[in-house]
Amino acid sequence: MSTLSVPPVPTSPRDDAIALYRAFKGFGCDTAAVVNILAHRDATQRALIQQEYRVMYSDDILKRLSSELHGKLETSVLLWMHDPVARDAIVVKQGLSSETKNLQAATEVICSRTPSQIQCFKQLYHSRFGVPLEHDIEMQASGDHKKLLLAYVSTPRYEGLEFDREIAAKDSKALFKAGEKKLGTDEKTFIHIFSERSRAQLAAIISAYHDMYGNSLKKVVKGETSGLFEYALLTILSCSENPARFFAKVLHKAMMGLGTDDTTLIRVIVTRTEIDMQYIKAEYLKKYKKTLNDAVHSETSGDYRTFLLSLLGPNH
Repeated sequence: MSTLSVPPVPTSPRDDAIALYRAFKGFGCDTAAVVNILAHRDATQRALIQQEYRVMYSDDILKRLSSELHGKLETSVLLWMHDPVARDAIVVKQGLSSETKNLQAATEVICSRTPSQIQCFKQLYHSRFGVPLEHDIEMQASGDHKKLLLAYVSTPRYEGLEFDREIAAKDSKALFKAGEKKLGTDEKTFIHIFSERSRAQLAAIISAYHDMYGNSLKKVVKGETSGLFEYALLTILSCSENPARFFAKVLHKAMMGLGTDDTTLIRVIVTRTEIDMQYIKAEYLKKYKKTLNDAVHSETSGDYRTFLLSLLGPNH
């Protein structure tokens, strides 16, 4: 007689709210229970749990989580409780605030998102924080980096797959003149092309540039620019070709060498889980001959490790 595996009993947001309330009560918080519930709920379910919790206990579950959890687990669970748009707005706001300033994180989010994703989190940013995104970029960023970010968040770009070879050749020529051929660099041309062209068009420019000048556009950017401006340009380029590969690299870098950059690890895993994590995992395995789960497992511990691994899903 074959034994059938029993599917998990589906729970309602109300059941989850009750279970979380119980996990918070008593002596010390039952963090394993909290992780087990929240890591397996999608954005809609998490929003409903927050509603139910407020109605039943007249309490804000985010505040409660903040007082019950600590350290890296607290950071990752609190970020996870929001939907993808709110998370982007929060990460960028933290990156552009003087107290928690992390311009690289803000740049990564802005330059790796599609125009429609940028529009969505810009609106939320304004309504939630009371200032336009552009205002904070203006205050915190500087130089060419600032110019590029401002252009990038305000230019509507085409999101389809079609591209124009003639324009790609023309842009390649303009970039060659502005970079390799010139003494010094005409940053204005780089900003203009990188902020106005679609991902498909930029991918065509990468290929045209290589055909015409035998050089990789990424190498040119590295040779001609530096700092956060260089990082922004490279992020835009990498995401025009393969966003999943870009994030696999960011994660690998966060776990390389001595100590782990947990801020980056949390940001990328939490913000990409509901977007393209299965592709990131595939790229990670392909490039580093190791599963992302195994890498995260060896760099983390305790409930924090359990939480991140639950978000990553099956190890393959």
